[in-house]
Amino acid sequence: MDFTFNDEQQQLADALRRYLDRNYGFEARQAIVRSDAGISETHWAAFTELGLPALPVPEPQGGFNGGAVDMLVVMQELGRALVVEPYWATAVGVEALRLAGTGQGEDASLLERAAQGEIKLAVAFHEPKARYDLFEIATVATSHGEQHTLTGTKSVVLHGAQANYWIVPARSNGEIALFVVPRDAAGVKVTDYRTIDGQRAATLEFNGTPARQLRGQHSGAAALEHIADYGTLLLCAEAVGALDALNTATVDYTKTRQQFGQPIARFQALQHRMVEMLIHAEQARSVTYLAAMRYSSEDADQRRRAISAAKVRVGQAARFVGQQAVQLHGGMGVTNEVAAAHLFKRLAIIETTLGDVDHHLARFAALPGFASIEV
Repeated sequence: MDFTFNDEQQQLADALRRYLDRNYGFEARQAIVRSDAGISETHWAAFTELGLPALPVPEPQGGFNGGAVDMLVVMQELGRALVVEPYWATAVGVEALRLAGTGQGEDASLLERAAQGEIKLAVAFHEPKARYDLFEIATVATSHGEQHTLTGTKSVVLHGAQANYWIVPARSNGEIALFVVPRDAAGVKVTDYRTIDGQRAATLEFNGTPARQLRGQHSGAAALEHIADYGTLLLCAEAVGALDALNTATVDYTKTRQQFGQPIARFQALQHRMVEMLIHAEQARSVTYLAAMRYSSEDADQRRRAISAAKVRVGQAARFVGQQAVQLHGGMGVTNEVAAAHLFKRLAIIETTLGDVDHHLARFAALPGFASIEV
């Protein structure tokens, strides 16, 4: 299978990398993390000018109709630069509207505004005590004719406080349905906080909060799982970029750190470890690219299999490369003064978001045909 990017994808990657290298260096990133907002509207405006928010939006709503591979190109660059802007959250929200919405009326309006960078979105996947089970949903939607209200709590909603609209899974007459809730809706309490990797997350508490149900052709449990797979794929792509950056940072550091009168990069044992780090990253890249190619498969089990395989391999690579990088950096590897520590923390959070290695191994093994696979 050919994983070579086409000219447009490569040009987008190059343009985004140039912008990030020039304007989103480590110190600039750290200043944003320490700010009250935790994100930068200046950089969001620049991303909008580059067309990033419009990339996953369908063409009828003013977007570029970018597919999974197009998004992979972007997420790799954002991961390499440790970007903390709410792009992942908004892109996943766009996919939720695309899959579960009608593409008309208010759904179309939200997509159009997202494409123009006017609004940010977030999907509230997680609930307290649910762990990685997407369908363990205690939030309840109560119908009042054509109107609905939500009652329940969503936890660790990535960039939840920075979003203008949330897509919220809830139980409606016992079935899972998806609802849109504006940030300024009545009866909602938002608790914003910084996560250990410098990102932002929020707890959302709904108490009779008005909501609008998404009524597209695919808007139930199957759509929720599909949306989560999309989010997982984008996280894997971000991790690939972070792995590249961490490997580069480690090699560069070993060329400058001196032991016994020479750089430690000259020690063969350490060279072998860095080669292993590179192999892990390349294997993670290959399986992630394969998952991107298979994301749009009409066979849902093929999509699930590819996404879970990618999350497992990326999670394993994240742990191995991260631990080796910290050890090769010595004490500096756990300080906030070097990018390596922040890359390691980001990779650790990616590994535990939307299912860790054990969760996706179990999911992969539960898919039809696993027992008949010849080894």
